[in-house]
Amino acid sequence: MELDLITFLIVCPLVFLAGFIDSIAGGGGLVSLPAYMIAGLPAHNAIATNKLSSSMGTTVSTIRLSLAGQIPWKEAWVYVLCAIGGSTLGAHLALMVPERSFKIVMLVVIPLTALYLIFYKPTAKEKEALPRRQTVLRAGIIALLIGMYDGFYGPGTGTFLILLLTSLAHYKLGQANGITKAINLSSNLTALVVYVLNGRVIWLLGLAAGICNMLGNYLGISVFQKKGSRIVTPIMLTVLGIFFVRLLVELFLT
Repeated sequence: MELDLITFLIVCPLVFLAGFIDSIAGGGGLVSLPAYMIAGLPAHNAIATNKLSSSMGTTVSTIRLSLAGQIPWKEAWVYVLCAIGGSTLGAHLALMVPERSFKIVMLVVIPLTALYLIFYKPTAKEKEALPRRQTVLRAGIIALLIGMYDGFYGPGTGTFLILLLTSLAHYKLGQANGITKAINLSSNLTALVVYVLNGRVIWLLGLAAGICNMLGNYLGISVFQKKGSRIVTPIMLTVLGIFFVRLLVELFLT
């Protein structure tokens, strides 16, 4: 498809913002994927190109956390393999879904996501650790299922992983955050390979947005640590609202 300046002016700032949000609060895909579709990209191209830019940003966060010793690789590599398997399946399933059907699914997912953002209140209470074998089994299943979701669609993957790893696998929040980045990067890259092989990635736009996402991820870690994340939910809800209205117009008024 042909790209114009307006497309870059819509996508790049929003993808920068997505990286900024994702670096600490998670859920950056709730901003970045709608950005591509608000700019007019077809659903499969939007998902594929979003995988390119988000993989670049997630790489920055994953490397920083790994160097800081916050990813327990002794266990995380198992979850990475599970995520790769799930994401491969999810991406292939996504390519089988027609464009209009994808948009109709999004009309259902967006309000549910908005309700989740409004009413979910994270808790700082940590659960008692499980036996290691049970922890690995539960986290592996989580990585497989959320990896499949990430390959198929993706937005909110980081948030869902942190929630499930802490509540079901009983990881401490710091460990869950590190494991989440490793899983998310693996599922992103796996899905990206599938979409590249099927010719769905718009490279110039994805690389430009990816640089913006990397910058947002890098700056977001230090800024959010100082300022907090109170503005995250209003930003996400605003972008989701714009996205929802655009989908309604495309599906029923054009």
